[in-house]
This record gives sequence, structure tokens and C-alpha cells, in this order.
Amino acid sequence: MTTTTTSRATTRADNPAPTDTATDLLHALTALPTHHPSRPALRDRTIEAWLPLAHHLAHRYTGRGEPTDDLTQTAAIGLIKAIDKYDPTRGVDFAGYAIPTIIGELKRHFRDRTWDIRVPRRLQELRLAISEANSTLHQTLSRSPTITDIATHLNLTEEDILEGLEGARAYNAVSLSTPTGDGERTTELGDLLGTEDTQYELTELRVALGPALATLDPREQKILTLRFYGNLTQTQIAEQIGVSQMHISRLLTRALSKLRNQLADTY
Repeated sequence: MTTTTTSRATTRADNPAPTDTATDLLHALTALPTHHPSRPALRDRTIEAWLPLAHHLAHRYTGRGEPTDDLTQTAAIGLIKAIDKYDPTRGVDFAGYAIPTIIGELKRHFRDRTWDIRVPRRLQELRLAISEANSTLHQTLSRSPTITDIATHLNLTEEDILEGLEGARAYNAVSLSTPTGDGERTTELGDLLGTEDTQYELTELRVALGPALATLDPREQKILTLRFYGNLTQTQIAEQIGVSQMHISRLLTRALSKLRNQLADTY
């Protein structure tokens, strides 16, 4: 009796007949040795038979900013992992093993691929939990839930919820090429951002320059003004002051030296 039963099981494993249900396909697949030539084709049929479960779970995550096709593909990957790793000897039915595996794959997809700015995984998972709680509470309360409602539902503090909402701002970034304006004059968002203004570096120097100039005598101040504000040459300044160009050169050198010393004492 035992020999007959074993022989039948071996025959069924070596030559799996077409079956109608997803469960039968899975049982036939798990009965086959790993390198059996019939395994690849039976594996494909098993995956196809269980795809409705993956698609059902994927649709639970639609409306969260990700294309449905991406979600169904991600769920299918989770299903394939579940089929390849399923061990019926552990006493867990396949659905009970596959559902957490597929959902885990979907959550990993949101965690790793849909955040424009990287934030700690804890905040990524918290954002998903808040989103699910918000949807659930909106239905049960027939109104938009408050921070307190969500915190109570998730057994967290209000500070935790606020931190999760703050972290959620990193979920989607806005391109600097995004058009802005009132319709008549359109500019890009990047055009509204400030750029580095090198003139700020000179602000303190200009503030200190006034008192430093005041320490010079009137002729030295006039020479510096004509040279650096009037853009006159030393020869032109000499003509206005009534001295030689060499003398203007010495006066400029002396005045600039006084300014440098004055500014050095200031800084």
C-alpha cells in the first residue's frame, strides 16, 4: 500500500498533469525537484494563476502618486518571490505567506523609489501609516481626521504624527523648470530663486571705508576720489591739482597705505 502511494506521488511529480486551480498548480510545483525539466513551464503557469491576488493587492495602493502599471509589476515581483520561497512543510497556506510578501514588496517600492529627497526609513514608513490611517478614519468618522485622531489610531503621539507629516514633504519635489506666473508673464520657478551676490562681501568694507577716508587730509581725499571715482589718470589729476605726475604717484601711494593700515586696525 505504501509502495503504491509513493509510486503514484513520484509519477505525478515527474509528469505533472494540467490542473485547473491555482492551489493545485502550486502543490504540483512544490512537489517537483528543483531541476526537473517540467518545472519552468509549471512555474510560469502557477505565477499566472496567482496573478489576480497580486493585482488585487496592487490596486489597494493606487492613488498614491505611482502609476498602476508600476504597482502591478512590483506586486508580481513579490508574488514570484513568494512562489519561489514557499515551503508547504511549514504549515502555512500559500495565501497567508504570499500576501505579506507582496505587500512588503509594494511598501519597499514606495520607500525606495518614490521619495525625491532621502529621509530616514522610519519616516518613510510613518508616512505610509499616516496615509492609510487617514483613509480609514475618513471613512469611519465621515470627516477629515485630526492629528489627534490619527495619533490615537496609530497609538503614537501627536508629535510623531507631525514629524511624519513634515517628513512627507520630501515625497515629491518640484522641478526648477516648473512654470510660474499669472498667465500673462510666465517664468520658471528657478528664475525666482536668489543667487549669490558678491556685493555683500563688500558691504562691511564699504561701511568701514567712510571713517578710514575721513582720516586722510583733504588733498589726499580729493586725489583718491579723482582716481578711483572719476577714473582720471595720474597725469590728469596732476593737471587739476597743479603738481607733477610723480608727486601724485607718491601721494596716492601714501594715501592708500594710510587706508590699508586704518582698515587693518578695524578688522
